[in-house]
Amino acid sequence: MAERERRRTPPYGGVFIAKTSILDRDAVARAIRRMAHEIIERNEGLEDVVVVGLQTGGVPFAESIAVALDAIENIDVPVGRLDVAFYRDDISLRPVLPEASTEVPFDISRKTVVLVDDVLFTGRTIRAALDALIDVGRPRAVQLAVMVDRGHRELPIRPDYVGKNMPTRRDEVVNATVDGVDLGVMER
Repeated sequence: MAERERRRTPPYGGVFIAKTSILDRDAVARAIRRMAHEIIERNEGLEDVVVVGLQTGGVPFAESIAVALDAIENIDVPVGRLDVAFYRDDISLRPVLPEASTEVPFDISRKTVVLVDDVLFTGRTIRAALDALIDVGRPRAVQLAVMVDRGHRELPIRPDYVGKNMPTRRDEVVNATVDGVDLGVMER
């Protein structure tokens, strides 16, 4: 869950209390490099591949994946940011914040878009992202990369690239950043 959402979204609110460290900074970096290799392999290179991070939690991972892709293939892959707030089916329950905006300064038409998010949970954010992405352009294909897949899907959405599969209880909270992944709870 992104920090901006955690601070302002009911029923959470409060402060994240980490109970267990799942991945440290080095393990996250290894997972990012592995996902970058998988992206290159699946797409047989990086021709017509772009990376788009979901605001706010997916953006640092998208940028890190793009850096890893460049290090491996020496190709500067375009990176964008996508805010899905107005496309969500729970817009009345979540705040719309001005600090997150959509910035896709390149044409996604006929491109393979790798959508990147921090944590995949119910799948509703990704459903919203697909709607938002279509308003930006018509990609040839969309692939999904997430740092953590925690299960509990409510929609038929499955990631193509996963940093860590981590089954959780519904009442647990996953905090995924490029500095590490922690499992914990929210306390007021």
